[in-house]
Amino acid sequence: MRRESHVRDHTEAGEDPATLRPYEAIHEHAELELELAGRGEIERIAALGERWEELTRGLPARPPAAALALLQQARLLHERTRIELIRVRESLLSDISSASRARRAADGYGGQHARRPYLDRSA
Repeated sequence: MRRESHVRDHTEAGEDPATLRPYEAIHEHAELELELAGRGEIERIAALGERWEELTRGLPARPPAAALALLQQARLLHERTRIELIRVRESLLSDISSASRARRAADGYGGQHARRPYLDRSA
């Protein structure tokens, strides 16, 4: 709904809506990345990399003034996505650390020798 208001505002100001469509697509893409990051769907975010290239390929070096608000919002969405991905990474690292600690504790209670990393010397 916000995007429609941007289009309407700039259309009323004399800007051709078709000019803004590539920038709206960038904004929508940034929203999708943030949504996926919030759900921890890292593989799907990685798969969007090619789409980003498609969206930005061929854009002018200097965007039209009417696109600046969309681009600023997209930049903020990217920053929020970056922060969300840092949270996901920290959560995964914490889970790995907890699992490793639990395995060491279980090994100690079981009287087993410390596990050694598997190394295939025949390779």
